[in-house]
Amino acid sequence: MSHISTGVEYGLHCLLYLTRPHGAAEEASVRDLAELQGLPGEFVAKLFTRLAKAGLVVATEGVKGGFKLARSANRITVLDVLDAIDGGKSLFECREIRSRCAIFDHAAPGWATRGVCSVHAVMQAAEKAMRSELKQHTLDDLARRVADKSPPAYGVQVVKWLSDRTANRLDDKPASARARARKQA
Repeated sequence: MSHISTGVEYGLHCLLYLTRPHGAAEEASVRDLAELQGLPGEFVAKLFTRLAKAGLVVATEGVKGGFKLARSANRITVLDVLDAIDGGKSLFECREIRSRCAIFDHAAPGWATRGVCSVHAVMQAAEKAMRSELKQHTLDDLARRVADKSPPAYGVQVVKWLSDRTANRLDDKPASARARARKQA
C-alpha cells in the first residue's frame, strides 16, 4: 500500500512560510526554509523543483532570490501540493490476491475476479473522499490556522529571521556585488 510521503508534509510547511495569513506572498530561499525548520536542504530543493514544475511556486532572481508562491494562497489547495510532490499516485495498490485462493488451484473462476475487487472498491471510495477533502483546504486556510494558534510575535520573528538571512548574504558579497544586488531589488 502506498501512502502520502514525508515530502508533502515538508512541502506544506515550507509553503506556509511563503504565505501570510491575509494571503500576500513572501519569498525565501530553499536553504533558508530548510534551515528554519531543521529539514535537509537538498531534499527541500527537490521538493521545490516539483512545486515549480506544477506551477505552485516561481523562482525569483538575484542574491535576495528564492521562491515565492506562483498564485495567491487561497488558490493553492493541499491536494495541489500532494499531487505536485507525490505525482498523483494512488494511495492503495490492489495486488489482485482474490485470484490466488488455494481452492482455485491456480485457475480462478470468472466470478472470483469479475469487476473491481471489493477491497479495492472500498479503498478507491476512501481515496476519492480524501482527495475531495484535501481539495477543500487551501494554503491560506492552513496559514490562518497557524496564525490563530501562534502568538502575534511569531510571524514577525519569522519574517525578521528570513530578512536577516538575506541581509547577511548581501553583506557576505564584495561591495560591487552588493551594489548590483541592490540595483536589482
